[in-house]
Amino acid sequence: MAPSLLQAYRRRWWMAMTAVLENLLCSAVLLGWGSLLLMLKGEGFYSHLCSENDTNAHVLALGNKSSWESGIWVSCVDQEEMLNLGFTIGSFLLSAATLPLGILMDKYGPRPLRLLGSFCFGLSCAIMSMSAYDPRRLSALIFLALSFNGFGGICLTFTSLTLPNMFGSLSSTIMSLMIGSYASSAVTFPGVKLIYDAGVSFRVIMWVWSGLAGLVFLNCFLNWPVEAFPTPDEVDYSKKLALTYLSGDHKGVGERLSQKNGGLNDSTEKLPTDTQNAIPFRRSVFSPIFLWSLVTMGMTQLRIIFFMGAMNKMLEFLVTHGNPHGDHLTNQHTVMTGFYSSIFGTLQLLCLVTCPLIGYIMDWRMKEYGPTRDKKIQKITNAMRAFIFTNLLLLVFGVCCLIDNLPLQILTFILHTMVRGFIHSCCGGLYAAVYPSNHFGTLTGLQSMISAVVALLQQPLFIIMVGSLHGDPYWINLGMILFSLGGFLLPGYLFYHRRHLIQEKEAREKNGIGQEREDMNCATSAETKKSHS
Repeated sequence: MAPSLLQAYRRRWWMAMTAVLENLLCSAVLLGWGSLLLMLKGEGFYSHLCSENDTNAHVLALGNKSSWESGIWVSCVDQEEMLNLGFTIGSFLLSAATLPLGILMDKYGPRPLRLLGSFCFGLSCAIMSMSAYDPRRLSALIFLALSFNGFGGICLTFTSLTLPNMFGSLSSTIMSLMIGSYASSAVTFPGVKLIYDAGVSFRVIMWVWSGLAGLVFLNCFLNWPVEAFPTPDEVDYSKKLALTYLSGDHKGVGERLSQKNGGLNDSTEKLPTDTQNAIPFRRSVFSPIFLWSLVTMGMTQLRIIFFMGAMNKMLEFLVTHGNPHGDHLTNQHTVMTGFYSSIFGTLQLLCLVTCPLIGYIMDWRMKEYGPTRDKKIQKITNAMRAFIFTNLLLLVFGVCCLIDNLPLQILTFILHTMVRGFIHSCCGGLYAAVYPSNHFGTLTGLQSMISAVVALLQQPLFIIMVGSLHGDPYWINLGMILFSLGGFLLPGYLFYHRRHLIQEKEAREKNGIGQEREDMNCATSAETKKSHS
């Protein structure tokens, strides 16, 4: 039986901690594609697409041993293009599914979607394990597995973004922690690859992972309520618990929560439901802030996804420097690519440290403001600074990608990790600050879906890079830098919008002072007339 909303509130720290762990293990693990790609190639997925020349080179390298006997499969560009297509589909679902998920979550709450997500993720691991038994015949199942993986992962991620509503003034920091764990989940496949390299079977790993997804399902079933989580501006949990205490259902609970959780009582104004519903959804969708956020997020998502999908080929080009006579299957190239892919995956854990930093920027000085309008101005100011900082990091990341230096790519990995976590935290915090909570899920879903459509361009860009450009990513990276300049349009508009709000506030204060003086003059004249009479 599902717990009530008040029971879930008492368990909110348990739910938050387990959500972070579940996001790490089962959300956007597909973003660690570089390591998964090496494992899929090692298991022989789509090796049969390789040409006769690749097969001959493979025979020369291994003698008369077959792929089954040696454990080393044929690899080629055709195979990588097909597997990268699977990654494109999975990563597309990882973002595109957020629109229907947002609509459903706003209507039915996060519980059913989280149950569905954990089931789909477990099913994806089971399919990958089964297809590895006969990759020549079952390679096509990898598309289904990656699709379920992306869809299940985004269900877990998206539903966890509603938990911060129960944390009062810490909401942006908790949201950043959720997004940080989502972004850090890219470290999972590199970690799995270490286990795989140690000799553990790929099939065994996937079956165990499927079992872990079952534990996520059980935790959600026992602890997540049917209702959605209202924001502190819409409901005061401690007051509801106090009423429950007065009715004799949960003695002492309201009193203890009032003492321990001042964060919920920091809300000086409780907005009724009618106020939230009074703002039409169409007005939020066609607002300039949301439209500019689509430009920024679409551009950034394409940059991030393209780098993750093409990273192994970029690293390979840095090792070979485009030498047409070099065999990309040589031990040196394989070892160097695998080594740097492992570093990239390990660095994804930085998101758990860096995302709360951007959350701190989004929550900067929020406790100092009482009136709702002053809070809104401060929230927009914080969001503007956060977006400017993130876009500057994105530009530095693009410049590092242009430099032909292999060790420098470690800095590129760090910047990529920071930008990927920051941009989602900035966007989520901005939507929470500007729009009603009953629009949050749908707006976030719509933005993610449009960003996913833009990110589909990474597949033709990858084909151009490995084809016409012979693996050289320089011109594509240069174009991406110019493209990323569009990210500054959103903070530019936020600066204009903030200035407009400040002018409105000053005009209102000026009118208020003028009205006050007029009232005082009227009162003085009335007293004078009374004294004369």
